[in-house]
Amino acid sequence: MQLNNFARHSGPVLRYFGRSGMWLVWAMGLLVAAYTGALLLHGQGFNMLVDGILSMLTQLVLLAVCWLAVARAGRGHRELLLAAVAVTGVVAANVYALSAHSRGEELPFPSPTNVGYLVFYALMTLVIGMLVHRSARGLAWPVLLDSAVGTLGTASVLAALLTPFLNSIGDATPDATGSIAVAYPLFSLLLALAVGGVAASQSSHADRRWILLIFGLMIFASTDIVFAIIGDRYVIGTPLDAGWMIGLALVVVWLDSSTRPDAVLGHAANSAAALALPAVSTVAALGVLVLSSQVPVSPVAIGLAAATLGLAALPLISRQLVLRRQLRTDDLTGLPNRRALYTAVAGRIAIDRSQPRALMLLDLDRFKEVNDSLGHDAGDRLLIQVGSRLTAELAPGDFLARLGGDEFAILLNDSGQLEAEAAALRLRIALAAPFTLEGIALQTSASIGIALYPDQGDDLTGLLRKADMAMYKAKSGHNGHHVYRSADNSHGATRLRTLQELRIALTDDQFVLHYQPKIELKTGTVNGVEALVRWNHPTRGLLFPDQFLAMAEESGLMHTLTQVVMRQALDQAAVWLAAGRSFTVAVNLSASSLVDAELPERVAAMIESRGLPASALTLEITEEFLMADRDRAREILARLRASGIRISVDDFGTGYSSLAYLRDLPIDELKLDQSFVFPMADDARAAALVASTIDLAHGLGLRMVAEGVENGVAYDELVRYGCDYAQGYFICRPIPAADLDQWLARREISASTE
Repeated sequence: MQLNNFARHSGPVLRYFGRSGMWLVWAMGLLVAAYTGALLLHGQGFNMLVDGILSMLTQLVLLAVCWLAVARAGRGHRELLLAAVAVTGVVAANVYALSAHSRGEELPFPSPTNVGYLVFYALMTLVIGMLVHRSARGLAWPVLLDSAVGTLGTASVLAALLTPFLNSIGDATPDATGSIAVAYPLFSLLLALAVGGVAASQSSHADRRWILLIFGLMIFASTDIVFAIIGDRYVIGTPLDAGWMIGLALVVVWLDSSTRPDAVLGHAANSAAALALPAVSTVAALGVLVLSSQVPVSPVAIGLAAATLGLAALPLISRQLVLRRQLRTDDLTGLPNRRALYTAVAGRIAIDRSQPRALMLLDLDRFKEVNDSLGHDAGDRLLIQVGSRLTAELAPGDFLARLGGDEFAILLNDSGQLEAEAAALRLRIALAAPFTLEGIALQTSASIGIALYPDQGDDLTGLLRKADMAMYKAKSGHNGHHVYRSADNSHGATRLRTLQELRIALTDDQFVLHYQPKIELKTGTVNGVEALVRWNHPTRGLLFPDQFLAMAEESGLMHTLTQVVMRQALDQAAVWLAAGRSFTVAVNLSASSLVDAELPERVAAMIESRGLPASALTLEITEEFLMADRDRAREILARLRASGIRISVDDFGTGYSSLAYLRDLPIDELKLDQSFVFPMADDARAAALVASTIDLAHGLGLRMVAEGVENGVAYDELVRYGCDYAQGYFICRPIPAADLDQWLARREISASTE
């Protein structure tokens, strides 16, 4: 209760002090400006109005601002109290000197004037020390090192300027006046050291209050240094007097602003300022050393300059070491990179050329789909986890590096073929455990190619090339890992040549479509076809999908190939529509094509541009895509269905089927895989599976299409089970569009004559 009453009654008082403090700050600034201008105008010599009345009034206002700020800050701010006492000491010294001068008296030695200035330097050095100590907590060592460089560099320059005074310290019998004359610059030097440290340590978190304090102290100390250099030639009433006043005013403004919450600025990063002070200090120290070769310079200054350059060299050495490490390290995983691999292999081979070794090239299977479906951030996290697992499975002497993308290289020491294959199996088992990404349990696999040293290569370039061939062999054969054999060399060359030809085929329209009709079993009519791609190779003839689709998928060309197939299929659908045949054309889409976020809009635009109804297209997708990312599948399929495009699940029953996705996802039909249809005639259980699957589809409101109908028995059974559509060699093989037109014409003639 008492605290609340105090706060209620003291609030207006504090607000009054806050407002009056601001008015005093503005008044102080105007008085300092007026005093400085008057010194420039009235000329040398004592002027009672300027050097007496105006000077004293200005200093009294300085004191008022100081002590109001201390009262506003309250307890717990010892540095502000010490700063106010320091300013008070200078003002008291000036008042004493002015009163003595007005009476025509010579100042005694020692006098209160000397004491006041010495107390100012001592207290402000203590204040700066307290602030630096507080600021240095938690700073990284490079920041502290920059602070030390700035401090020593500043000290070396001041020591060089004060060489006569520093040398006088060594005199055997200095008089008292000389000692005081030397004491001022020494305290200035000590203050400059502290200010340099503050500037460096605060440069990365600079705010205007620190700038005020630093500039104020530097101006005040610099004025004292000039005064010490002038000595007996100093005359009161010159512009030099303004230096002390301006320096004190800036210190007072810093003190006042430190007690105002609204004046506290954010600690904005300023990397340029962080580098400026140590850089300038280093150049200044170098200048002191150069100067010492031409004119006498104090040994103290030379020592400080040498120490500055020595400390400044430490970050350069450290950065060189860091740079060398970064050049050999993969930024993402922290593993050695390709450059480090070349160095390691060359070094180990040079040490012992007789020791058998194995180089393994590991590539993640279907990694592109992770990036496309979950994003590159998830792909990066997967690579980091893969690197950790591989590291845990390797022996201490083995070397693991990331070459880029999803490729890793592993050098096994003292390893023949058996040891390498055992290691490959161990790594594959480690990677088979699920990874957790974006809250999804993701399973991945890897293909590993193995090349043996020295039998299959005596340098890294040759080993990498052969390991790459073996890795492709493992990937295409789906057998996990493969040891290089001489026969793989020709296969690798063939693969590279085929890949280049595949790229040319996409631009030269070498791909053609064959169409297989779908029979509506209830009526026996044809109202839909499936488009199947063929490669009309200029030298190898007509190639079927199993000879090039896997390569198109692995090389990232599947998206382009899908666009080619889609364009040709819709063009043919438009031709049929113009001829009076309203066919639905089915096009197969790979999982990599379905991760394209713009696919629904692009397909809808292609249909609209040809004047086709959306129902003219059916997109066939696999269970693999549906099960890999159900949320993404739902979003993509919903957008396709919204435009009227039909969705069919191809090869139903061969993947990890789930009744949940049949319930949740927007699909129109199921295509029963031919592996269920083939054995129907001879296997009662297979026939029962087909019958139950047809009932399941109808129960969910889906159409059922049976693939691979090879004989009349299977056809009749499908009719009896109520299957909706069928396709297969018994009905018609996939044929070009012109041949299909002739087949349809013959079928229509046959039907009309029956």
